Amino acid sequence: MDEKLPFDAYVFDLDGTLLDTLPDLVVLTNTVLRECGYPEHTREEILSYVGNGAFTLIKQAVPPNTSIADTQAALDRWKASYATLGHRLTLPYAGMPETLHQLKSRGAKLAVLSNKFDAATQSVIAEHFPGVFDVVHGECDEFPRKPDPAGLLRTLQELGVSPSRAAYVGDSAGDMDVARRAGVFAIGVAWGYQPTEVLQKAGANIIIEVPADVLTTY
Repeated sequence: MDEKLPFDAYVFDLDGTLLDTLPDLVVLTNTVLRECGYPEHTREEILSYVGNGAFTLIKQAVPPNTSIADTQAALDRWKASYATLGHRLTLPYAGMPETLHQLKSRGAKLAVLSNKFDAATQSVIAEHFPGVFDVVHGECDEFPRKPDPAGLLRTLQELGVSPSRAAYVGDSAGDMDVARRAGVFAIGVAWGYQPTEVLQKAGANIIIEVPADVLTTY
């Protein structure tokens, strides 16, 4: 018989936690910048823009003197292009599908809460993890960007699980911060887009090295 899981619910970040989306974000962002007549960026530069929503990414990617209207136009083009350019190179991290299956089979409730805009969050999860998650939310009017705890608390309410019985799994300082603000156990991942020392400084309760570690982490 499987051991009882440490938590009743596990809420996951998306980019850098469930899926390696950076290759597609680089292609998508540079394609839009090129189409708009702006300079392109390196992988490392675009990585440094990721984690605080699409608008923040685009605002940092366009030239500093770009007007708000032109920045919004680039963002609109970026979002419109996501359906064709946002998925082709994205892959789950090794061991993640199996770990999610184990969590689900052992009775855990699963959710995604991402700063990626909601339409993209819904589509990428449906493509790579169909039927796995009970609740999926990206950034939208009802779900503000992390580290605002409102979205995480509402997600747990939808799952019917109290914060003390939940864990949030993520790869960024914002992920650790939102968990702490919501009173949720903060699990940082070593395979993501930010160094583990950043996660520790942001208040991670623990850092895990591979997805399967989440099964026994408390």
